[in-house]
Formats: sequence, structure tokens, C-alpha cells
Amino acid sequence: MGMTMTQKILAAHAGLPEVKAGQLIEAKLDLVLGNDITSPVAINEFEKCGADSVFDRERIALVMDHFTPNKDIKSAQQCLKTRTFARKYDIKNFFDVGRMGIEHALLPEQGLVGPGDCVIGADSHTCTYGALGAFSTGVGSTDMAAGMITGKAWFKVPSAIRVVLTGKPQKWVSGKDVILHLIGKIGVDGALYRSLEFTGDGLKFLGMADRLTIANMAIEAGAKNGIFPVDEITEAYVKGRFQREPVVYTADDDAEYDETVTIDLSALRPVVAFPHLPSNTKTIDEAKGVKIDQSVIGSCTNGRIEDMRVAAEVLRGRKVADGVRCIIIPATQQVYLDCIREGLAEIFVEAGAVFSTPTCGPCLGGHMGVLAQGERAVSTTNRNFVGRMGHVDSEVYLASPAVAAASAVTGCLTDPAELEGRNGQ
Repeated sequence: MGMTMTQKILAAHAGLPEVKAGQLIEAKLDLVLGNDITSPVAINEFEKCGADSVFDRERIALVMDHFTPNKDIKSAQQCLKTRTFARKYDIKNFFDVGRMGIEHALLPEQGLVGPGDCVIGADSHTCTYGALGAFSTGVGSTDMAAGMITGKAWFKVPSAIRVVLTGKPQKWVSGKDVILHLIGKIGVDGALYRSLEFTGDGLKFLGMADRLTIANMAIEAGAKNGIFPVDEITEAYVKGRFQREPVVYTADDDAEYDETVTIDLSALRPVVAFPHLPSNTKTIDEAKGVKIDQSVIGSCTNGRIEDMRVAAEVLRGRKVADGVRCIIIPATQQVYLDCIREGLAEIFVEAGAVFSTPTCGPCLGGHMGVLAQGERAVSTTNRNFVGRMGHVDSEVYLASPAVAAASAVTGCLTDPAELEGRNGQ
């Protein structure tokens, strides 16, 4: 029996001719990632076991993004601990304020991850890099510590679900709508410890930003990872960017899948996930009219320049509704700079939105937009669990940048198509 893309990458990194679902392996790592919340825990474990060196100073990335610029003394101490460790071991890829961005947008942008890689990160959304044809997955801080010391990690080889994407999406339908639709279809545990492997002729209509969004939220279906084939879109993205030589793996024709899910992109409408699960999905036609207090556009899911452009297209010449707070957070310094150069920052500010420095901020209820009791937010982030963005009695509705921007203008969940041809308030 043949192997899936994920299985081929794992076999290669384990030095084995083949692997099978359920097999336990030890694999070499191309990159180990940590952030300002998870790295201090990993550093404690690193020091506790008596380690005095890292396996490769260029294969570790430490990104200060969750509570930075530091929101309080505790977060400042966490960053100090990580900063001290990075200096001690001369970690090349240490990203602090002024250089940092949201980790899962920053690493692909910087060319630190790419096709054929095997990557672990002490953050559940490390699965993002599957958009580039890599195997990447989230781990605990103890596994991160072991990875920094040895350059290896153990895995149980996952079985796979094949997701066949067909057709061309309509305007205002993006990767966010695709993954929310899929999660709504299979549930938050529908791909538990399995690989979501995306294929089909519809891929040519999904740009890299769409793919990164889809792979980012594979974990919200319980998946071990999400992964896309390497095609012309991937190659164009990594050319001149990826710092290593790409290695392309393709699934065998006789690869075994637990099941196949087919999605016709042309039939999709914008999707909103209602509280308190990403699987609680409704189309915008069913969702529109729900009043909101806040709109957040950004995060590792939807903070790329393509997302900023969509938000600007909706907000151009319009105003954020009275009583609504619109918070726009570019995912990296480069995206921030591009927004300024392209005039998007001016559009956001003139519309009455806040335009923030890169940070995870409100996504995890950290800072820059925490919700009070009874408040509702539409957000381009990836989770809407109870208390995720603030008070346990607040609500988060997950949506695309287009829907989040349109809703900021009207004050309620809105189909962006309904604003076309209408002037702002």
C-alpha cells in the first residue's frame, strides 16, 4: 500500500523506506518553534534536565508574539527569560518587538519553513506550514525542550482524510470559509489525530494566504496536521524566500485514506462559526443580523496582506458603525509596512478602526481587545470557545476578513456583497 504526503515526509525524516498509520517513529526535525508563552516552560525543562547546548542554533525559532509588546509584568518576565536563553545559546531566529510578528505568519514569510520540512512548535497552530507542503504540528513545551536538545521528536504516524476541492469560489468566499465549512461538516473531532490532505482542481483558485488559513485551522477539526501538494502557487511563494532546498513529496496513487470529503467551492457562501465551537457554522444568509460590539481582523489565521486588502476594499469610503470597535492587526512588520505603503492603513484609520502593531493580542483574550461580560465580537481568529476572548459570558463569531469588515460597518453580521454599490455611513 502506498503512502500519503504526510507519511512520506515522516518516513524520510525517520530514515525509513516506508511508514504505516499507527506506527511509532523518531524523526529528525528541520525546525523547532516556541513563543513567549510556551518557550519559558520549555526552557525550564531544558535546564532541569541539565542540557548545556542546542542541537542547532539556526534550527530553532523563538517568536515573542502573544503578549508583546508586553502587557504586564508577568509577560515581561516571560519574554526576559526567553530573551536571555536566546542570547546565551546565540539563537539566530529570535524575533522580539520591532522584528517580530505572529509566529505562523512570520515563519513562512521569513522563509524558515518550506516544502518537505518536518516542524514542531509549542503552539497548536503550528499545523499552518502544511500549506507549503511541510509536515508541521503542535507539541507540548516538554517536547519542544527535547527537540531543542536533540533535534528529534517521536510521532505516531497519522492516517489521513482526503479533502477534494473542486470548482471556483465566488467573490467574498475565501480560505476561511472553506475551512469553517469543512469543520462544520466533520466536527471538531472529525479528523482526530489524522492528517487532512487537500487536493483537487479547485486548489488553483486558492492562493497561498487561503491555504495558510485552511492549514492553520486543521487543528480545529482535531487533525494532527493539514497539508497541501506543492504546485506552481507554492513554488512561486517559496522562490527566493525559503532558506533551504525545497523537497517535494507527493502522495502515492494507491495511498490509503480513511475517508474522502468533497467540497464544491463554487457552491460555498461566506460562513460564520457561532459560539462556542468552530463547528457551529451557519452561512452568512442564516447568520446576518446578529448585533456585534467588536470586530477583530488579524491573527495567525487572517492577518496577511491579502486579508488586509480585502478588509480595506470593504472599508474604503465607509465608517465603522457607532458603538462598534474595529481592531485591525497586521500579522507581521512586513504586512504592517505594506499596509502603510499601499494606503491601507489610511483607509482603516479614516474608517474609524484601530490599526495595531503585530501581536496575537485579543485572539486568546490577551490584550488589545478583551471582551466584557455580554459583549459579542466577530473575529477572523481561529477559536471561539467560552471565554476565549475575554469574559466567560462574552461571545465570539468566527468569520472571514470580508465578513468581519462588513459587519463592522453595519454593526451586525453582514454579507459583504450587500455593501457593494452602497456608500458608507
